[in-house]
Amino acid sequence: MEQESFPKKDGFAQEKLFVLPESQLKALGEHELTAPLFVSDIGYFPRAEHHLRERPEGCDSHIFIYCAAGEGWIQLDHDRLIAVKEHQLMVIPAGTPHRYGASDSEPWSIYWFHLKGVHVLSLIQMYGLNQGPLALPVSSSSRLIEEFGSVFNLLMDRTYQLPAHVHVSQTMRHLLSGIGLHTGLAAGDKKRGRYLEQAIEYMQERLNSPVKLPEIARHTGLSQQHLIHLFKQESGLPPIEYFLRMKMQRAGQLLDLTDLSIKEISSAVGIADPYYFSRLFKKITGYSPSRYRGIPKG
Repeated sequence: MEQESFPKKDGFAQEKLFVLPESQLKALGEHELTAPLFVSDIGYFPRAEHHLRERPEGCDSHIFIYCAAGEGWIQLDHDRLIAVKEHQLMVIPAGTPHRYGASDSEPWSIYWFHLKGVHVLSLIQMYGLNQGPLALPVSSSSRLIEEFGSVFNLLMDRTYQLPAHVHVSQTMRHLLSGIGLHTGLAAGDKKRGRYLEQAIEYMQERLNSPVKLPEIARHTGLSQQHLIHLFKQESGLPPIEYFLRMKMQRAGQLLDLTDLSIKEISSAVGIADPYYFSRLFKKITGYSPSRYRGIPKG
């Protein structure tokens, strides 16, 4: 297993990073609706080359790290190094001495957040989230990334609004319990997970073109009704709506990382009508494509 020999001092291209001001930490820690669980720090580090973090005394918050791509490693209590691979979640309980970093050859891209409050450890223990690294099923992975985006934007836009923090608190509580439930269910039903993986991989490879439900069903060997049932059970969405959200996620990346026009991005995600694309993007993300592109990130 690889281990970084020096820390990364600068930021990462396209990173997202938010740290709650000290005054808000105190206020949320004292309010009855947020004190049990609230976000203190949250971020996204894409392809975090040379990333290294060391806390010999541990952290006063519980740390959640989801590896979306690449690989990294974590060391707890000066014990052996633990490899963290793609689609795995690792939790570091508060007060635990630790070190973690990116792989030399395949640096990880990580979504991470710090949670404080007396309910956090209870949730971690109830759902076995500290028995990691936990391999998340596709539905939980997608939901984590989606919820991350909404929470991050809300914290950035409404840092000093208590109702926003109450919503974030409830969102994170629901996210953790959902991950706990679905991870357990996935372990007991690998066959269902394979069908979903096949369907989502098929859609992922065709984000630049339209796809219809009968095509996906034929690819997986399932009936359309059974496929709809599986998707709704795992994600709460029918397959085609799930596919459209995948397209809008890809469109968001193109808006962030390229200078392509709205029309070009619409075409790149297989939608011929840019006006329909813009309406769909706003419906799913809450922002028009031009407004989304103008939002400062990182």
